[in-house]
Amino acid sequence: MSKLYLPRSEDMSRSLVVMGVSGCGKSSLGAALARELALPLIEGDDFHAPESVSKMRAGIALTDADRAGWLATLGREIAGRPQGAVLTCSALKRDYRERLRAAAPGLRFVFMDLSREEAERRVAARAAEHMFPASLVANQFATLESPVGEPGVLAVDASAPLERLVAEVRVWLRQDQPAGATSPSAS
Repeated sequence: MSKLYLPRSEDMSRSLVVMGVSGCGKSSLGAALARELALPLIEGDDFHAPESVSKMRAGIALTDADRAGWLATLGREIAGRPQGAVLTCSALKRDYRERLRAAAPGLRFVFMDLSREEAERRVAARAAEHMFPASLVANQFATLESPVGEPGVLAVDASAPLERLVAEVRVWLRQDQPAGATSPSAS
């Protein structure tokens, strides 16, 4: 598979966020895109405060206040990589995405669209030591504000094969699609 190198331009950020609810495959797609784009990967879950991890392990949903410091940290991480990076982050609310966009103008988002039933199945199948229990998936769907229609967003069907998702993102980045584009495979 050939590497995709985006043109260097003052007007275009090479950074993107792979976003969606727990279980959608953010980490898998993020890692594949980081390899494909030859960019560093920032795994958002690695930056949660210990208190937030404890809450999630206990089945307690995070609040906006819990996420504020985390989002600020992720914003600094992405801003600190002017050559670009791939960030995995749920980015469930528009406000969260706007905070990240403020830190990295031109930031793009790949929204991994997945049904609640499939997300619950995937999270339940994870190893017991994972910090996010299946009991919190419903809260993620309740919190999710769809990014479709926002600038620089591509929605993809998270149940599609990884290779196809990487190819869709590659085509989207090459075409420099207008804001709010949606992949034909997104539901």
